[in-house]
Amino acid sequence: MLTTSTFIERHGLYAPDQVEAAARSRKLVEQHGIDVVRLVWPDQYGLLRGKVLTRAAYFAALEAGNEITMAPFILDSANTIVLNPFTPDGGLEINGFGGSPNVTAVPDPGSFTVLPWAPRTAVVFADLYQTNGVAFPLAPRTILKQTLSRLAERNLTIVAGIEIEWYLTRVVDDLLGKGSLGGPGIPADPPVVAPVARGYNYLLVDHLDEIDDALAPIRDAITAMGLPLRTFDDEWAPGQVETTFDVLEGLAVADTASLFKMATKQIAKRNGYLASFMCTPAIAGFYASGWHLHTSIADATTGQNLMVPEPGQALSTLGQHYVGGTLAHGRAASVFTTPTINGYRRRRPYSLAPDRLTWAKDNRAAMMRVISAPGDQASHVENRVGEAAANPYLYLAAQAAAGLDGIVGEISPGPISEDPYAEDVARLPTTLSEALDVLAADDFYRKEFGSVFIDYLVTMKRSEVSRYEAWLVENPDPETYVNGVTDWEHREYFELF
Repeated sequence: MLTTSTFIERHGLYAPDQVEAAARSRKLVEQHGIDVVRLVWPDQYGLLRGKVLTRAAYFAALEAGNEITMAPFILDSANTIVLNPFTPDGGLEINGFGGSPNVTAVPDPGSFTVLPWAPRTAVVFADLYQTNGVAFPLAPRTILKQTLSRLAERNLTIVAGIEIEWYLTRVVDDLLGKGSLGGPGIPADPPVVAPVARGYNYLLVDHLDEIDDALAPIRDAITAMGLPLRTFDDEWAPGQVETTFDVLEGLAVADTASLFKMATKQIAKRNGYLASFMCTPAIAGFYASGWHLHTSIADATTGQNLMVPEPGQALSTLGQHYVGGTLAHGRAASVFTTPTINGYRRRRPYSLAPDRLTWAKDNRAAMMRVISAPGDQASHVENRVGEAAANPYLYLAAQAAAGLDGIVGEISPGPISEDPYAEDVARLPTTLSEALDVLAADDFYRKEFGSVFIDYLVTMKRSEVSRYEAWLVENPDPETYVNGVTDWEHREYFELF
C-alpha cells in the first residue's frame, strides 16, 4: 500500500517540542477567533516578507509548509533587480535556482503571536527550505540558528538585552496622488513628516509625556504580545525614543527585535505617525540613532552567567576571550552591525559611538563597554557599534560567532582602555563601501556563514553603494543636504526601515 507524508514529516523538520507548539497554535487560533495568520520571514535586510494565510491555509502549512517565491532575494533595498534569475543558478550560485523557483516556508509554531492591533490576525515566523528539505542558505534566521547550534555544541548559549533608538514623526502629507510612486531601483517619495517634539532634552519626563498618546498603543501592544518590555525613554533629539527589553536567549532576541520593529511601524502608521529606525534622517536637528546590544554567555544547562568576574577582573577569563573575539572580527562584522550607507554617519570620535576597536569598563566611547562587578550575575558587555536599521538575525549571529571564536581560540582583547577615542588601535570602517571590502576579503565569516552567503550579501550591498555613488555624481553640492544627510539616503531608508 502506498503511503504519503507531508513535507515537514518527510524531511523531519519538526522536533517534538515544535509538534506540541503546532498543536498549541491551532488551539490559539480557535480561542482568539483568528481569521488570518501572517507567515513571515526576515529577508537579507531584516525586513519581514511573507504571506497572509487563511485559517485553513495556516493549518495546512503546519503539515506541508507553504510555497513562496524567493524573488525578494534577488532585489536590493530599492528593489533593483541585482541578480538575473533566468540563469541556471538564478544568479545565486545555488544549483536549481534558475527561473526564480519557489522555496517552502515552514512555520516555527513556537513563535505564533496574536497581533493586538490587527483584528483576528496573528503572526508566525517561518524558516525557508529548498524542495529537497535542505535549509535555504541565504535566510538570515537560518544563519543565526546554525550559529547558535555551534554554541550549543559547547553547552553555551548567548543571552542578550535589546536597547534600540528610533524616531517618531507625524505624517503631514502622505504624498499619495502627488509624489512619485517609485519603480524598480527608484524609491518612492517618502511622506512629508513633522517632528512630534522640539529641543534636545535627554531623559526629560515632560518631553516623553508630550508623545505619550502616540506611544501608548505601541507600548500596550508590545506588552500584550508577551514581549519583555522594560522601558521607553526620551532620547536626546526631538521625537527620538529609546526602547529596551529584558534579557532573552538566542533566537528569541532577534525575533523580539523584529516583532518590536513591525509593531512600532505598523501601529504608528495606523495612527497618522511614521516611526523610523533609520540611523540619521534628513530632518533638521535629528541626531544619529544606535542599537546597543547587551550580551553575555551562559551555561546552556544551568543558565549560569559565565562572564561574571572575580575580584580584580573586568570580566571572567571566558568573558575576556569573548570580547577578544568580537574585537578581532569587529571590522569584518561591520556590514552586519551597520548595514546602511547612512549608519556610518555615527562613526565620529567623541560622539558616543565607537570609531575603533576598543573595550573599556563602563565607558560609552568604547565599542565593547563592560558592565560588571565581582559576583554580579548581571555582568555583561554592551556592543555600541550597531545602528538601529541592522538586521537583528545577522547582528546577533555575527556577535555570537565572533565571541565563540574568541572563547575557543582564547583570543586576548588587549589592555582595557582608559581613553577609547585616543587608543592607537585599528579603526572601524568609516563607509559601507570600505566595510564591504573588508568582509569580502574575510575568511572567518566565510567559514561561519558560508562563502555563498558572503558573496551574495556583498553583491547586494554593492548595488546599494553603486546607486548612491551615481547619485552623488549628479548631486555634488553638500549645501543641498539636510542635517548633513543626502536626499538619496532619506528616500532609501527613512520609510523602509
